[in-house]
Amino acid sequence: MEYSFAGLPLHVLLVHAVIVLTPLVALLLVVLAAWPAARRVLWLPTLIGAALLVPLGLLTVEAGKWLEARVPEAPLIQQHTGMGEELTPWLSGLLAVAVLTAAWALVERADSRRTSGGMSRGVRVGVAAGLVIASLAVAIGSTVTLVRIGEAGSRAVWEGSFSEDPLER
Repeated sequence: MEYSFAGLPLHVLLVHAVIVLTPLVALLLVVLAAWPAARRVLWLPTLIGAALLVPLGLLTVEAGKWLEARVPEAPLIQQHTGMGEELTPWLSGLLAVAVLTAAWALVERADSRRTSGGMSRGVRVGVAAGLVIASLAVAIGSTVTLVRIGEAGSRAVWEGSFSEDPLER
């Protein structure tokens, strides 16, 4: 498969979407876990964003492998490429927590429509605490992994390829 667009390697374009969307979805999950009012409104867009991130991440990795085969071998590029697949489990984790959060939002919605009984405060607090812990874990893990991979990629591209001082024009 050809992984280029308008003469540019597709990896270079896709990586920007992953860099923006991963921390955004991660942050939204933490907010939704901790804030029931936000969960009622934003659970679906967050779920869709998390669901799109998994194939986007996989496509970005494949485009990166395609690009690696088309540039000279270099230890920094090999390090970056080796780290690239480390993000995929975290994206799956974001999706799993988004599914749990969406399910909880729907359970809360159904419970609020009941005329009698309903969930106890303890159940609500317990589930919310679990969601906060899970969302913080995947938010921190995915963001730290993303930063490490991105830093390795930046070094692979830019280290030693620019002047510390402005060039004479």
